[in-house]
Amino acid sequence: MNTKTPKLTVVGAGPGDPELITLKALKALAAADVVLYDALINEQLLNYAPGAEKIFVGKRKGCYAYQQEQINELIVSRAKSHGHIVRLKGGDPFVFGRGAEEIDYVQQFDVETAMVPGISSSLAVPAYQGIPLTKRGAAESFWVITGTTKAHKLSQDIYLAAKSNATVVILMGMSKLPEIVSIFTAENKQDIPVAIIQNGTTEKEKFGFGSIHTIEQVVAEKKLSSPAIIVIGEVVNQRAKLASVYKEIQQENVS
Repeated sequence: MNTKTPKLTVVGAGPGDPELITLKALKALAAADVVLYDALINEQLLNYAPGAEKIFVGKRKGCYAYQQEQINELIVSRAKSHGHIVRLKGGDPFVFGRGAEEIDYVQQFDVETAMVPGISSSLAVPAYQGIPLTKRGAAESFWVITGTTKAHKLSQDIYLAAKSNATVVILMGMSKLPEIVSIFTAENKQDIPVAIIQNGTTEKEKFGFGSIHTIEQVVAEKKLSSPAIIVIGEVVNQRAKLASVYKEIQQENVS
């Protein structure tokens, strides 16, 4: 019989690069009896929990290994039978990661809970491409919006964001790209720069740059698909400036 205290630690794994995880997260993994992990985490991180049982509970291409209700029940049952459960989630678990929902559920069953924040892909993925979400003179704020709500529809917040001058970061929005383009076009923002970054911060990273007017063509030409992040705003142009400066430095070093 298990004599360990039932405990759930929800852990943010970061955006994909296995080095973008916190020390606190690694300590939680090392202390885990069971790790339940999602599809978007880098599986190299599982090596930090060598003695733990590992269970994949994510989804890939619309196929669910477990429904959310089953995951909730699995956390409770494994916590009661094994002890310390680490729920490893991509990015930050409290940014469209259902981390709070799982904590709320298990607390009903006398399971201790803890949360370790992660580096959100909404911040890190644009940063890896040299895109700042805020910059004086370009953007004073940013929106992070889910492209797909619980009802599998586009968030209504997109309409509000399109009216602002803020940078707009859309997660899980590739299937809604034509709709997003229409919304920004209706606000006469067809020339606003857009970046789409697939598998950001990983070795499989792909990206495309354009405007609201051209981005669908760019996606088709570069064959971009999910998982990807959409960044809309003047700050996207900052990447081009950074890249040109980098080339100038390289040329100076060569000469």
